[in-house]
Amino acid sequence: MRVSGCLAGLGIIVALLALTGLCSFTGFVLAQRTVVDLNAAGLAVDDPLTTLRCAITGRCDDVAADLNARPLNAPLLQLTPLITAAPSSPPPTSEPAPPRAQATPLPTALPPTPAPTIEPTAALPRISDPRQIQILLLGIDQRSATDDPGPFRTDTMMLLNINPATKSVGLLSLPRDLWVEIPDFGGARINQANFIGDGNAYPGGGGPALAMETIAANFGVRVDKYLLVNFDVFTTIVDTLAPNGVPVTVTEFIDDPDYPDDRYGTIHVQFQPGEQLMDAETLLQYARTRATEGGDFDRARRQQQVLDALRAELLSAGGVINFLSQAFTLWDALQGNYRTNLELNDIVALGDLLGEIKRENIRYRVVDNLYAFPGLSPQGDQVLYPDFAAIRDLILDTFYPQTQLTLAEMKARADAENSLVYVYNGTDVIGLAGDTRDWLVAKGVRVDDIGNDVTRWRALTEIQEYGRFNWTAKYLAALMGLPEDRILRSGDGRIAEGVLIALGEDALEIISG
Repeated sequence: MRVSGCLAGLGIIVALLALTGLCSFTGFVLAQRTVVDLNAAGLAVDDPLTTLRCAITGRCDDVAADLNARPLNAPLLQLTPLITAAPSSPPPTSEPAPPRAQATPLPTALPPTPAPTIEPTAALPRISDPRQIQILLLGIDQRSATDDPGPFRTDTMMLLNINPATKSVGLLSLPRDLWVEIPDFGGARINQANFIGDGNAYPGGGGPALAMETIAANFGVRVDKYLLVNFDVFTTIVDTLAPNGVPVTVTEFIDDPDYPDDRYGTIHVQFQPGEQLMDAETLLQYARTRATEGGDFDRARRQQQVLDALRAELLSAGGVINFLSQAFTLWDALQGNYRTNLELNDIVALGDLLGEIKRENIRYRVVDNLYAFPGLSPQGDQVLYPDFAAIRDLILDTFYPQTQLTLAEMKARADAENSLVYVYNGTDVIGLAGDTRDWLVAKGVRVDDIGNDVTRWRALTEIQEYGRFNWTAKYLAALMGLPEDRILRSGDGRIAEGVLIALGEDALEIISG
């Protein structure tokens, strides 16, 4: 039996571009290692890079002969150094801004990225530079159902940090209303950077280049690469690679009567708590709605949740099968819907690295209401003013995490904070808050009060932090076996200050086991 590895390799690379980077880098390596296992079992399967070279260069006979001549137990791919981190861009100067070019309309579809070339005899690229790599992930509010030529604001902006030395990943979401200084153009919402850059033909890459400069100028983070996609990319990827839907756990009831449709109108969408199997359009609605108490901050967390769910789906057996069968269709469908300065070799090298990164070494964080405060712009519009010192601390925690502490060390730091601790029942299980309090007290945790959560249909337990009590929140999460992405910063006023444990249905298993 012979399976075309080119489908897997090519499709996974396209999916990489489409799933905003993180979800699909690992897919290429999964397909590659699957091919290795099948060859070891005696099945003739093309490796992804070999057949990818065939598709790009057209020299399929050469690579096929090379594959057939190779002993069965020989390594499929030789790994050689490839890319290094790009140097930091120079900071903006105080000189007058250059004359701005006349804004010109963009085509309805994003211009296609030039087709990469690769020598058929080249070895698989490998990252050897230990320095961290930053990639800015941009989702624009382009709607294919309209004839809007652009330029476009960014609906989503995330900063992806990849650390080759520690094999870890950090993903930081930035709210679109964050008021920042855009180099050469003055103060504006951060989601305007791409719009202004494309509309003014900003040197070095238009909108994405100005967005990267904006990140560096305001937060001191060097940005090496960018990936920009529109809504069509997301829905096409999910429809193609997860045709039966993606399982996502909804943690609260969501009712949005004014969700924006694809023609600048509105529709009514709802989400019930619990695990849902979502198709592409539903998944996009879940990721984009702002109709919760936390507004844009909650939306950023849901977008990260969707990325993680897609990552898991992509690495499943069904995801691999869909890669093998749909990759060429996917490649054709996505042309003109993304822009990136990542080269093919960059993508393959990053894929090889990210395939080795475990889920527990991926850190999701959001610049939320503990790191920015509401206010009015000089024009009187509602915006978020960043707390730059707090955001720098968040960046350090996300991209440069400390060595994992023991429970005893975390407890000592939590005790020093002397935070109030509350336990609220978010389920219909009578007495769950009291039972959890008793369980915590038995483990040496002081619980100051118990009560009922405003959300009574929680599936998952969350640790909600009101104020700066990071170590208390981290210690409680570790004690209860919760991942750190269940720690949320909150300011909804349910408690004045402290840490609140919002119990979900999983709390029963936690305190019983």
